[in-house]
Amino acid sequence: MRWYRIAADNWHVGALTNLGFMYATGRGVPQDDGEAVRWYRIAADQGYAAARFNLGVMYYFGRGAPQDTREAVRWWALAADQGHADAQAALERLEAR
Repeated sequence: MRWYRIAADNWHVGALTNLGFMYATGRGVPQDDGEAVRWYRIAADQGYAAARFNLGVMYYFGRGAPQDTREAVRWWALAADQGHADAQAALERLEAR
C-alpha cells in the first residue's frame, strides 16, 4: 500500500488505478466504493483506459457513485476507443440487449 501511495502522489496512473481497485475490493484497505471512484476518476481523467473501464463499472452498478448507465457507457466508450477489450465487450453486451 505504501508504494502505491507514493506512486499515486506522483500521479502514476497505474498506481492510481490500483489504489481504486484496492478500495473497491477491500484489499489492504477498508473496502470503500467512494474512495475507489475517487482514485479511478483521477486516473481516468488523465486518459488511462483501465481506470476509465473500472469507473464505468462503478457507475453501471451504482457503487460509490449513483447508478447511471449513460455515464458508464461514456467511460466505457472512451476506454473502448483506446482498445480496452473489456470495455468493448461491455458495450457489445449492452447493444445486444
